[in-house]
Amino acid sequence: MNRLQLVRTTGSFLIGLVVMSNIPYIRLIQTFGYDDILREPVDYVLAQFQAGGTALILTWFMFGLAALLLIPASLLLHQVVDRRNTPYLGAATTMGALSGLLQAIGLMRWVFVIPVLAELQTNPATDEATRAAVGVAYQVVHQYGGVVIGEQLGQLLLVGWTVGLGLAMVRSPLFKPWLGGLGLLTAPLLLLGQSELLATVIPAMPVIESTPIGFILWEFWLLLVGVALVRVPQQRLAKEAIDSAL
Repeated sequence: MNRLQLVRTTGSFLIGLVVMSNIPYIRLIQTFGYDDILREPVDYVLAQFQAGGTALILTWFMFGLAALLLIPASLLLHQVVDRRNTPYLGAATTMGALSGLLQAIGLMRWVFVIPVLAELQTNPATDEATRAAVGVAYQVVHQYGGVVIGEQLGQLLLVGWTVGLGLAMVRSPLFKPWLGGLGLLTAPLLLLGQSELLATVIPAMPVIESTPIGFILWEFWLLLVGVALVRVPQQRLAKEAIDSAL
């Protein structure tokens, strides 16, 4: 694969990543009331999940798989933007790949753990003691698998990758500097949104609900990066080659 093919393939992959992430996400909003439903009582959440059946489980499965796409996306972008003046990019790429893995692990609880709890909770034969135990198990799985692994660690690593990639893009002749700056702009919004996670264990923590805005802006940025790479003119690649040789 030559340089032009690598760049445009990476761009196409990024566009596909954004599309593949949003299809199951939109379906979850439509069929499961995500993510407002996470603030509802446990018995209501599990009843709604059980009512969703196999289709809902498969939607979560697709959402988890879409998160894994961040791993090859990180590796491809590393090859595209890595230069001698970006020694930090290797660490950022590692963060991006780990972020995709951790977010996928967090999401997969809805595929392999929550269905078991939902079945027990909604089974008429289940006694009250078991239902109470199911409620505790759900809270533990949600707090550890979702909040700790998927959202807290996964999103912090995503911020690290975005900052490293954004700085490298500002220095790269492949991109307009403002495009790298747009990626950097999403970082503080995602970081401030972490306050909502801390508030689950520190009730007095002031909550700044900036994560939804941050993620919308982040996905828009990633889409723009993909489009920019798909449409990159050969003259810009030639300039990049000259700059790299100097």
